[in-house]
Amino acid sequence: MALTLAACSSEAPSVPQPVAATPSSTAVAKPPAPVIPAPPATSSAPVVPWQVGARPLPLGSGGFGKIEPTPPELVNRALPTKDVLPPPADGKYHATVSAVPADVLARSTWQPGCPVKPTALRYLTMSFRGFDGRTHTGEMLVNAQGAAGITEVFGQLFAARFPLEEMRVTSPAELTAPPTGDGNSTSAFVCRPARGQTSWSAHAYGLAVDVNPFCNPYTQGDLVLPELASAYLARSNRRPGMVLAGDATVRAFAAIGWSWGGAWTSPKDRMHFTATGH
Repeated sequence: MALTLAACSSEAPSVPQPVAATPSSTAVAKPPAPVIPAPPATSSAPVVPWQVGARPLPLGSGGFGKIEPTPPELVNRALPTKDVLPPPADGKYHATVSAVPADVLARSTWQPGCPVKPTALRYLTMSFRGFDGRTHTGEMLVNAQGAAGITEVFGQLFAARFPLEEMRVTSPAELTAPPTGDGNSTSAFVCRPARGQTSWSAHAYGLAVDVNPFCNPYTQGDLVLPELASAYLARSNRRPGMVLAGDATVRAFAAIGWSWGGAWTSPKDRMHFTATGH
C-alpha cells in the first residue's frame, strides 16, 4: 500500500552606493545589480522519509518476511501519496463505476483460473484524502454486487477526513515480489488463496477490502502482517488511518452489510472488511 518533506539565507545582500556626479561628468555610472545568493540545491526537492518497497526482508516462516521492529520513520506513519490518477480539480468526493477496462484487467491479478469472471467485477474510481492533507483519486476492482455500496462507504470516509495512503489495483508482480513489510495500499480484488489456506480468499471474488494495512495489521500468534507494522499493535495509541471498534469506518461498512476482521479472535485482521464473513 502507497507511505515528506530549504533554507534561505537570512543575511540581506549588500546594496552598493550610487556614484555621485561631478561637473566634468557627461554620464552617471549605474550601480551594479545586487547579488542575490542562489538557494541551496536541495530546496526544490522534498525529503521523503521512507521509500516503500525498497528493502526486502529476510524470509521467515511460512514464506512471509522476518518480523522486525517498526522503523522510527513509520511509527507515526504519514507518507505522501503518489498520484496514479489525476486528483479531483474541485477537491470534492467523486466516484465512478464501470465495467473493467481491458488495460486495467491486464495489469491486475486476474487470470483464467480465478473464481470470478471479469464481467462480474467493476472498476471504481473514488476520491480520497491522503496523509499529506491533499485530495487524490484512487482506483479499485470489486465485485459488481458490492460496487455501489463501496462508493458510499468511501464517500463517508472522505467526509470524515479519514486518510488513506494509497488506493490502487494490485499487480501480479506484487504477489511474487520479495516481502518488504511496509505496504499500505487500500485495495479489494486480489486473486489469491486465503492466508495459510488453499481455498480462495474473499478478495479473489472482489468481496473484501483491506484498508490501510500498515496502520491496521493482521496478527495470528507471532505473525504480524505487514511485517514491519508491530508499532500499530498498540491500539490505544490512536493515530490517523487506524480502524477501531465502533468507529466511522466500521459503521460505514456495517451499513452495507460488510463485517470487520478486527472483531475476530484469531486471526485478528484489522485491515479487512468482507461481505462473506471470511
